[in-house]
Amino acid sequence: MLQNIRDKAQGWIAWAIVILISIPFALWGIQSYLGGGAEQVVAKVNGDEISERALDQRFHRFREQLRARLGEAYRPEMFDDKRMRHEVLKQMVSEDVVLQTSHDMGLRVGEQLIGQAIMQIDAFQKDGRFDQARFDQYARMQGMSSAGFEQRIRQSILTEQLSQAVQTSAFVTDREMQEALRLQNQTRDLAYFIVNPDDFPSTETISEADIKAYYDQHQEEFRVPEKVKLEYVLLNAELAGKTVKVDDAALRGFYENHQENYGQPEERKASHILIRVDADADQAAVEAAKKKITALRERIEQGEDFAEVAKEYSEDPGSAEAGGDLGYFGKGIMDPAFEKTAFSLKEGEVSQPVRSSFGFHLIKVTGIKPSSVKSFEEARSDVERDYRKAEGEKLYFEMAEKLADLSYEDPGSLTPAASALNLKIETSDWISRDQATGILASPKVLAAAFSDDVLQERNNSELIELDKDQSIVLRVVDFKQSSIQPLSQVSEAITEILKKQHATEQARAEAEKRLASLKEGKDIVEVADQYNVKHFVSLARKNMTVPPSLLTEVFQLPHPSEGKPISGMIQLAGGGFAVYNLNKVKEADPASIKAAVKERVKSNLRQRLGQMQYDNLVTDLESRADITYYKAEDREEQPQ
Repeated sequence: MLQNIRDKAQGWIAWAIVILISIPFALWGIQSYLGGGAEQVVAKVNGDEISERALDQRFHRFREQLRARLGEAYRPEMFDDKRMRHEVLKQMVSEDVVLQTSHDMGLRVGEQLIGQAIMQIDAFQKDGRFDQARFDQYARMQGMSSAGFEQRIRQSILTEQLSQAVQTSAFVTDREMQEALRLQNQTRDLAYFIVNPDDFPSTETISEADIKAYYDQHQEEFRVPEKVKLEYVLLNAELAGKTVKVDDAALRGFYENHQENYGQPEERKASHILIRVDADADQAAVEAAKKKITALRERIEQGEDFAEVAKEYSEDPGSAEAGGDLGYFGKGIMDPAFEKTAFSLKEGEVSQPVRSSFGFHLIKVTGIKPSSVKSFEEARSDVERDYRKAEGEKLYFEMAEKLADLSYEDPGSLTPAASALNLKIETSDWISRDQATGILASPKVLAAAFSDDVLQERNNSELIELDKDQSIVLRVVDFKQSSIQPLSQVSEAITEILKKQHATEQARAEAEKRLASLKEGKDIVEVADQYNVKHFVSLARKNMTVPPSLLTEVFQLPHPSEGKPISGMIQLAGGGFAVYNLNKVKEADPASIKAAVKERVKSNLRQRLGQMQYDNLVTDLESRADITYYKAEDREEQPQ
């Protein structure tokens, strides 16, 4: 049709069509002409707009990071999306304020610094070097161009410049330092015992009425989570390698270039004599050690046995008793200077003094195992395996991009993508958000599986990058709604819950009775009776043996009066009740604290103070900025 229009639309008719199409493009732009309209703005900061699309992207990244950080502990229902979205927007506003301030102050970020930052990111490394393909793919996965990702890095570094300028200017006064040392090193004398619910086994019969009442009041405790069954296509370098066609010519070429991988490398057996000297020793110490090792070499040259000299004078405790024998070793094991010399000597030859990071050595080579290489025929299976792996790593990114495109183009099935790339479609068992194994337990996979687009619309997921050389595309093939288990299935569990509740109440009553005796001034050992009393003298804040909740409570109490302890009770995480006496508080003497500890405390204080000062600066900048929120839910939470 387009060809016919081009052939027949000539002269003034063609020009009329062009003018009619051009006018709306010129007046309103292509987005308006296609019905897209202008991007929705959610906030303005001194005239700079934050678009809804930018907020959506940032919120998506935030949720992904939250899932990754919490792992199996992540529960979507724990978080209010509306509230979190607003917090993300506030963070974007703060960053925009800081960026504008940084620009106004003349702070800039050079291209070289951006390049260095990107090249140091682990996700873009391959074999210890920056890999452009990984960088490009990651940027695409984030929905950005390479230039867009570089701009994000630029803004991050620029923001960090102002942050570091403020935080590194913080200082700690002597009074603040002394108070921190006093509190952190304060100790307390404590005695306590624990009354456990297990000490009160329930003999009471739980009635059907009680079970039914508990079930009716706590039905959410017996909810079975929603579950899905998935189809998925997994792609990694190994699977990509299996699609590679191989022939003898290619394998032989790979073998010729990697022969060192298909045999036994040369090994050397050596003995040594070590005279230790630190790497940062002064010149006098170095000269003394060198003089000593040189004298020992002269004695060996004059006929003394190397092994006997090593036994008597070597300062290497691991080998001296064996006459300095180190056994056989290959390259890449020893100190570089030691290794270079050992592999340059003939068998039986003794080296000149060799300086390593440990000191000076005399090295004697006592055996040589020459290298050997398997023939191509002997190594063929290993060569093919390595060839496929190497080619698979090259193919992986290309195939990952095709998998993403193909699964997007036909969102209702994985078959076209799997067939085109010669990959297998796998099927999972039923999984829930907190019950999955292997790669399906990845927070990224679970997030995609239960997303609206995949779960409700039944579309293929986007390509999910599991790690730097493994990715997956999935779809939901079956779904079970969340449901409440019937009473008949949970009756026994409820019975155990009610018995445990009864035992806990009995333990609480017993602990309260004994606490009352403590407060009357009775001795804690007498009050505890059959319960084991634990005594702590000079208990520190970082003690790992006292239950954490008890430790926290004890260090929040005021100083007890002389001879009159503070008595109390607290329920522990395990359900038991700790009954305690705080007998004494001991203040630390700052003069007795080591200099290294003081310096660490001072550094921590400076960091906290610097962060507080930076936070105050941002708050002040925001108060003086012209900030407008354009959505009702965002405006509602702003101070008027």
